[in-house]
Amino acid sequence: MADTPDVLWVPAADQAGPMAEFAAWAHERHGVDTSDYAALHAWSVSDLDAFWAAAAEFLGMRFSTPPTATLGSREMPGAEWFPGATLNYAEHALTPGPGREDADIALLYAREDGLERTVTHAELRDAVGRARAGLVRAGVGKGDRVVALAPNCTETLVAFLAAASLGAIWSSCSPDFGIRAVHDRFAQIEPMVLVAVDGYVYGGKCYDIRPNVTALQAQLPTLRQTVLVPYLDEDATLDDTTPWAEFTAGHAPLAFEPVPFDHPLWVLYSSGTTGLPKGIVHGHGGIVLEHMKALRLQMELGPGERFFWFTTTGWMMWNLLIGGLLVGSTIVLFDGNPGYPDLGTLWKLAERHRVTYFGVSAPYVQSSLKAGLRPRDQFDLSAIRAIGSTGSPLSEEGFRWIGDAVGGSIQICSVSGGTDVCAAFVGSSPTVPVWLGEISCAALGADVVAYDEAGKELLDEVGELVITKPTPSMPVMFWNDPDGTRLREAYFEDYPGVWRHGDWVRRTPRGSYVIYGRSDSTLNRGGVRMGTADFYSVVEGFEQIVDSLVIDTTELGAKEEGALLCFLVLAPGASLEEVEPLLRKALRSELSPRHVPDRFVVVEAVPRTLSGKKCEVPVKKILAGVAPDKAVSRGALQNPDALDPFLALAPGGS
Repeated sequence: MADTPDVLWVPAADQAGPMAEFAAWAHERHGVDTSDYAALHAWSVSDLDAFWAAAAEFLGMRFSTPPTATLGSREMPGAEWFPGATLNYAEHALTPGPGREDADIALLYAREDGLERTVTHAELRDAVGRARAGLVRAGVGKGDRVVALAPNCTETLVAFLAAASLGAIWSSCSPDFGIRAVHDRFAQIEPMVLVAVDGYVYGGKCYDIRPNVTALQAQLPTLRQTVLVPYLDEDATLDDTTPWAEFTAGHAPLAFEPVPFDHPLWVLYSSGTTGLPKGIVHGHGGIVLEHMKALRLQMELGPGERFFWFTTTGWMMWNLLIGGLLVGSTIVLFDGNPGYPDLGTLWKLAERHRVTYFGVSAPYVQSSLKAGLRPRDQFDLSAIRAIGSTGSPLSEEGFRWIGDAVGGSIQICSVSGGTDVCAAFVGSSPTVPVWLGEISCAALGADVVAYDEAGKELLDEVGELVITKPTPSMPVMFWNDPDGTRLREAYFEDYPGVWRHGDWVRRTPRGSYVIYGRSDSTLNRGGVRMGTADFYSVVEGFEQIVDSLVIDTTELGAKEEGALLCFLVLAPGASLEEVEPLLRKALRSELSPRHVPDRFVVVEAVPRTLSGKKCEVPVKKILAGVAPDKAVSRGALQNPDALDPFLALAPGGS
């Protein structure tokens, strides 16, 4: 395809660190070729048993009962990892060791209104022991469910670790979720204890959610206890709740319940754009091993590092962020609006707390770029060695902006994965260069390739992103899916025995990857397929465009090519008459004449899921005449009213 893109970052010639140490150790112990990352990765996917056993040993997995094998069964779905082993996530996160001694800082917490807190490991262990005792008094034990309607704060982390220490199953929602969205998630798993805040702060405003908590109590009949965290007001009360201070009043020593490797750790959820969100269940062992591999090797986090990623408790990146404790890093928790009072907020946080690994979303990078920010000129960001980006493909302009406006020596770690595996299967390595617009490599142990429709592997061509071999953090099950039917339909229906993720990807001869967007919302014009990410990078590069949504109706089953529609959210003062000719010219020259929309339509907002994804597929279904309630669940949307213009355009709409 295209020529080799510019190299924006290269590893030091004498690069040393955990990845290099692991490569040398694997060569010495296993006699495998680890001369470069490509060779190490090839071994990691060709000999799953040897690689994952080596990773578990090198990374210091704590087995209460040792496994009888590495991989009992390798069939997908249904792979059986480390049969016979028992362990506990919380034990890995809380046991004293490098970076986790009593005086070491476990977490730095900051809220948008200036509230901050520093918590040492001694304090964290004490708090978890107290919360654990509260859960025991409530009757919580192994397999019971504990849920939280709470932000990215200390108490949420404490409650999770306490639940995990007991072998209870955790699930969380961000407090800005609506009642129906929370109910649709939590009701499925029948929780015993709900931990909730009295409210939250966002964009300079305080929101009291106690009425939501009361409503949820009435809708969740399995609740035995609701614990109220006074997050906005230290004197906050609510009927039929237990104050957090009372719940954690009793001191108790920490203990860790050994559970099987695949014992459920937490339940995450699919976007829920159609029907109820699917409850995606991950196991203790798979998450511990996958997160330690990702954090320690791919990201080289460990003692002395400060790890930040902007996230809420309703996104899987929260689960990865708190995993920093597994490798002895200090985790930096931020709660609030990343753009309040301005887009410098997170960069200021990075300066104040000397963040070394700074993670955000691609849209945040794009917003900073469009706002003309040059953080390196305003803040001391010398501690940052790597910037992580996920959530959507990072544009070439975003790559260049980081190098120019943030720091030329910073490694740009664009990564892609999903809630489904609670991990990134393509990302970065400290031993692999960063090429403009590309994700550097596949993660160790992840056999990521592109398939055509017949299941033939493609190189340097766009195809379906598939994973051909099992990885430990793939779901152990979907909740309420006893025979695994929904799990198979979600990932294994198109290519039996192979995980189809639902993204378009191109694997380059360099071993890097380019993600083009969801394969079920691809623009297919005259046989030329293109991901929506390419389209958005052009359209949203205009300062007159705040947001956009592109829909190719051809994929809805029409015998002839359907219309290509582009919906635009305009910046204040901008007009469609002014910007449309410019858009058409840019799309024609930068994409292709086939990808110039038949029609541009101005809307007030683009419908997005609670996790921030554009609702491309649901809107396509609505425009094809699918009943709205079958196309999308309004409770799964950030902005349900944003659907109205699309309903009006649907067959029979008004």
